[in-house]
Amino acid sequence: MYAAAMTGPVQSGTRTGARGETRAQARTGAVAVATSAADESAGTRARPGEALGLDTGLPPAAVRTKVRVPLRFPDGWETVADVFTFTGLVDGREHLALGLGAYETAEVPLVRPHSECLTGDVFGSQRCDCGPQLREAVERIAETGGYLLYLRQEGRGIGLYAKLDAYALQDQGLDTYAANRALGHGDDERDYTAAAQMLAALDAPRIRLLSNNPDKALQLDALGVEIAERTSTGVHLSDVNLRYLRAKVTHTHHTIDLPAAVPPADSAA
Repeated sequence: MYAAAMTGPVQSGTRTGARGETRAQARTGAVAVATSAADESAGTRARPGEALGLDTGLPPAAVRTKVRVPLRFPDGWETVADVFTFTGLVDGREHLALGLGAYETAEVPLVRPHSECLTGDVFGSQRCDCGPQLREAVERIAETGGYLLYLRQEGRGIGLYAKLDAYALQDQGLDTYAANRALGHGDDERDYTAAAQMLAALDAPRIRLLSNNPDKALQLDALGVEIAERTSTGVHLSDVNLRYLRAKVTHTHHTIDLPAAVPPADSAA
């Protein structure tokens, strides 16, 4: 049902061990491609985990609970997921992993790290593409076997209320990233250290990554996860999210194949 482009493995340069320093250094240099000039003027962005006081090692996490949950989406599509909870996650948040399809026997599981979006995932907001991406990801992963990592990083890490404050600024003409900065936040404050811990606890050190966001691949690679390939999700346009998607393409280099007629990302959304 869903088709998407694929890219090759993430290139991180010479590796000096399971989680060698060169991986983090490669990510630090490459991430500049996916940040704005405004971010760069504010200083060098921290490597994944640094805000949490971590070194290049990855603290161990463990599976806490596994429970089987039947899923049914608003369009009637159904599947079953094994839902995992964890102990030892560095940020202390209640992240989940959904094992879908033949995940236990998948040689290289398909994995989507999906950041929580209450407005899109639950209420069907059309201001973003999060809800349709979640629906697509669950079906595609169930077909091949893998994991959906549901990460409690609402609003690109700034929280629900701040995200809604940013929406109000977007209604006044700022794009999604400028609105975050106007509120004193970074363009994207998400850290995928816990995601890497979850994959290690699930014994999934090598994955196929389902994401349009190059920063996810860069962070996970720097944290020791081997990205065999990166596959894009589909394009989920609505009447009100066109400029939002364009901002993601032009500002953080998301691999979203938008039609040429989409307006530039210098106005609301």
